[in-house]
Amino acid sequence: MFPQLTQFADLGFLALRLMVAVIFITSGWGHVTKSHARSKSIGMSQGFTIFLGLAEITGALGVAFGVLTQLAALGLILVMLGAIQKKIFVWHTGFWGEKTYGWHYDLMIVVMNLVIVFTDGGRWVLIK
Repeated sequence: MFPQLTQFADLGFLALRLMVAVIFITSGWGHVTKSHARSKSIGMSQGFTIFLGLAEITGALGVAFGVLTQLAALGLILVMLGAIQKKIFVWHTGFWGEKTYGWHYDLMIVVMNLVIVFTDGGRWVLIK
């Protein structure tokens, strides 16, 4: 319908990458700086929670700056698949959630990262 807008695809991919980065940097920062409380809330050890936070921050920086973008996005997909697994099989949370947030949000972030993987984040990356 609007073929002239495809010239802005790389701008859209950059916006997508930056949004993913904001989500994971803030989440990862919370895991690292509040690891004791976060470890209790997610049911993991404090050491694993810190590792998870550092993985989120590292992946987010890779996606944001376009450094090994596909690898970074794949790592973030693994983090989100772990969150989905925990919500479905451990906490028995529904797609939309009943008493808490469902796993629809996590799945949306997986799909966002899949777009980054399939497009290599667009042309505006530092290192492919």
